[in-house]
Amino acid sequence: MLLITGATGTTGREVVRLLTDRSVAFRAMSRTPTGDQVHGDHTDPASLDRAVEGVDALFLLGPGTPEQAAYDLAVLDAAKRAGVTKVVKMSVIPVGPVAEWHRPGEEATRAFPAWTLLRPSLFASNSLQWAPQIAAGEPIPNPMGTTRLGVVDPRDLAEVAVEALLGDHHERTYTLTGPELLSAPEQVAVLSDILGRTLSTVDVPLDALPEAYAEGVRAVRSGDGSILSDDVAEVLGRPARTFATWAREHYPRP
Repeated sequence: MLLITGATGTTGREVVRLLTDRSVAFRAMSRTPTGDQVHGDHTDPASLDRAVEGVDALFLLGPGTPEQAAYDLAVLDAAKRAGVTKVVKMSVIPVGPVAEWHRPGEEATRAFPAWTLLRPSLFASNSLQWAPQIAAGEPIPNPMGTTRLGVVDPRDLAEVAVEALLGDHHERTYTLTGPELLSAPEQVAVLSDILGRTLSTVDVPLDALPEAYAEGVRAVRSGDGSILSDDVAEVLGRPARTFATWAREHYPRP
């Protein structure tokens, strides 16, 4: 039995879909469950004990907020009590404060008999936050300047997670990126071509951002996160999807 945490998120929902298509037995956990999902809250150990009962392998996908470490450690403690033997943790490329939120969970994950760490780059789906500006014909705010990142399709992340859960990827740390480095203006140029409209960006100074967010942006703008990896292709046996492929499906031409 597999337990999928973060089952209502972008990647978690896709993991659930893929496992359902393969007729794999799993349990989906969420802090706000719907349908067949089970409740699990890192502030409620009893709920986690119920969620991990009878589970052999865990997909650990946390909130991506300062609560990340507390969430990871609480879920992993429950998994250890339940005798879970395999953990696949969704982490992040090790740049900036967000990576620090994941560090305790990464270290605890490595204590399990079988473990895999997944470290993705910027999600292609993050560009959905630009939809209001696109609809209004306004410039898209860009705090990242010309920094280029290996924008990755969340579907590729989900497919890699499923392969790690079902296959032998013990003691592997995968860096998961798309096939090309793209800046925010370059992503916007892709959307312009797809939508047949002229879109633009406007630079946002770091001092205009909340300090916690600015710290992360500052770290990424240093260039440490400008990484490309072939790990998606290694695991899946095909190239990673491009940002344009993702965008054509989510921003179809009117």
